[in-house]
Amino acid sequence: MIGLPVKSAFALLLARVTELLSEKKGRDFMKRTISAMVGDGSVNHNSRKFKAENVDADRSHLNIDYCNETIKKIYHELFDKALKRYNDRQTRADRRIKNYYEKIRSGNQEKPFHELILQIGNKENMSAESENGLLAKQVLDEYYCGFQERNPQLRVFSAHLHMDEATPHLHIDFVPFTTGSKRGLDTRVSLKQALAAQGFKGGTRGDTEWSQWVQSEKEQLAKVMERYGLEWEHKGTHEKHLSVLDYKKQERTKEIEQLENKLAEKTDEYKSISERVRNYDQAAETLKEMETALDTAPEYQLPDPQGLITAKTYKSKIVEPLIKRLKTLVKTVLVRCFQAIDDYHRLNVTNANLYRENEHLRKVNGRLTDENENLRAENRDYKLLRKVFGNKQIDSLLEQARQSKQRGTRFRNKENER
Repeated sequence: MIGLPVKSAFALLLARVTELLSEKKGRDFMKRTISAMVGDGSVNHNSRKFKAENVDADRSHLNIDYCNETIKKIYHELFDKALKRYNDRQTRADRRIKNYYEKIRSGNQEKPFHELILQIGNKENMSAESENGLLAKQVLDEYYCGFQERNPQLRVFSAHLHMDEATPHLHIDFVPFTTGSKRGLDTRVSLKQALAAQGFKGGTRGDTEWSQWVQSEKEQLAKVMERYGLEWEHKGTHEKHLSVLDYKKQERTKEIEQLENKLAEKTDEYKSISERVRNYDQAAETLKEMETALDTAPEYQLPDPQGLITAKTYKSKIVEPLIKRLKTLVKTVLVRCFQAIDDYHRLNVTNANLYRENEHLRKVNGRLTDENENLRAENRDYKLLRKVFGNKQIDSLLEQARQSKQRGTRFRNKENER
């Protein structure tokens, strides 16, 4: 700029600064999506004890292993004291819990642990082998450092940032727990209550504690992204590549699977109780056999006097011991009889309730199956319409229908206000 007039030099300088700022802005605000997925919880895969085909072993040294504790150790740490307090309160041995982890693992109420997987962008724009991939690693690393502090009710036991797959991503495995519970253990596993304690109150079916929490964590990640010049690109909350009918069909299928599992569980319970009722029927037969023994068994019969024996001796040596044996037998029989009758009636009532519940579940399952079939048929028709008339025309008709519905809703609202 030597030799140029001051005004011209200033104009060129201003233009160059504007250009640099524009380039910087373009770099600083790259738009990237945030993916949050529910993981399968394969801790051995996450810690690379075994490696899947999609893992590049030459880049595994770039991974970050934050923690990798055994889940059983965490269960002892979180629940042993509460388990002891619970067992100490129990008067019946069959109500005591020997192993809380195994109880949760084999039950249907709660999962032993949960896994969240977080990813920024995709393999096209945030490849693990690119500079952007290294940027994603920095963002995810900073995000994770505040995770446990933000989520005191979610005890993390395994966390790994993977750089040896197509896209950098973060696995976080945790045990959700609640304290001060009035039911069962006072400190116990509960995802719903753990998230509620952190301020997430579920609303509608699609607005659960989990969905609210995941959204909050995405927002936390987005804040970190901003500090690194990345902007969260929202792609919508609907299922990708799924039409509305496909999504409804998928949800119905999930409901049917859950009901079938519950039905199988209740059927097993029904069979178990039926077997116990049959055992009590056998006990009644045993009582009849004991009645026969009273009439015929020698030890319960009064023998004739042997030789010369006084009445006093006969009474003390023969009669009184026999009466004592009979009294003991009668008491035992009465106690067992009353217990058997009480249990028999109680189990029959429980059995009848289970039978009715099973019948109800069968009807609900049948209804959902029919609904699923109807949805399949509607989906086939929907795809046929798109094939015949084209996506553009169908989308246009759908948009017209939505607008018409919205106008109708607004009109009804105005009428109600009047």
